[in-house]
Amino acid sequence: MAFIKIDRENFFYNLNQFVERTGSKDKIAIVLKDNAYGHGLEIMAKLSYEFGLTQAVVRDINEAKSIDKYFKNILILGDRAVANSKYSFAINSLDDIERAEIGSVVELKVDTGMHRNGIALDELDSALKLIEDRGLTLKGVMSHNRSADELSSELFWQNRIFNQIKERVKSSGRFKNIRFHSYNSASALRLDCKNQDLIRIGIGAYGYNELPEVYNKIELKPVLSLWANRVATRRLKRGQRVGYGGEYIADRDMTISTYDLGYGDGWIRSNSFKVHIGDLPIIGRVSMDYISLEAIDDEILIFDNVTKIAREMRTISYEILTQLSKTVERRVI
Repeated sequence: MAFIKIDRENFFYNLNQFVERTGSKDKIAIVLKDNAYGHGLEIMAKLSYEFGLTQAVVRDINEAKSIDKYFKNILILGDRAVANSKYSFAINSLDDIERAEIGSVVELKVDTGMHRNGIALDELDSALKLIEDRGLTLKGVMSHNRSADELSSELFWQNRIFNQIKERVKSSGRFKNIRFHSYNSASALRLDCKNQDLIRIGIGAYGYNELPEVYNKIELKPVLSLWANRVATRRLKRGQRVGYGGEYIADRDMTISTYDLGYGDGWIRSNSFKVHIGDLPIIGRVSMDYISLEAIDDEILIFDNVTKIAREMRTISYEILTQLSKTVERRVI
């Protein structure tokens, strides 16, 4: 079966780039949602713990429970808030506050321009009062930057709005010791981080700097490489057709092999016929469990940097990585 290698040294290298920018490991929250961007939730949680990180971000409480032994604090982005001193819960609406269990720890998300999740700016005062009235502990106020990885000025006006929110929360006098955070990987790679309470690092930790080339880019090293094993080899004659629908027609006599990777493993089928594994095009359609290549190697590297393949598939690195099945073996090297 296809397998994944997780490079511990590259992961630690990437984290060190962000430690240099913040000045402290305690200011970094590693984003482990969606199976740690396909890298393996518990594997990456354990490595984060070994590196010395104390804070994590996950999607739901089930993810949090599976890794809570590794962290002092875990921020949960998409679940109902319940009372647990180690967990804090993102609040996206006034209804979330009403549903929250009394005594739970929450982090209020404010919409500064992405218009996806978070309360509206004109709901801020009502939200703060409701949090206080319901007996919730407000640990943080947060937002999310929509275009930090693009060549635009939007990051700056969103930060300006978020700074205004900070002042409004502080001047309300309702809460003390609040942390404020809006920086994702791209924000942290573009801007100074020393004055930030917390940065939430996702794709950057896994080795991808998505900023345009015009920026003075910080080098990061991809952590995940995907490999496949040879299943069968055959000699094709010119004119023979390969795979479902016989879509590929051999233009010469050639030797091809099948490898144990398919859409059942999370390899995206659409547009895969345009993809090159190294210099080799995928031959014919991707099957549930197999691809065909003009190769005879017993093992073959599918990618150790997904950027090129993502472009060929007309998608982003995140999608390919997060689609990789949890059942594919992951080996830490």
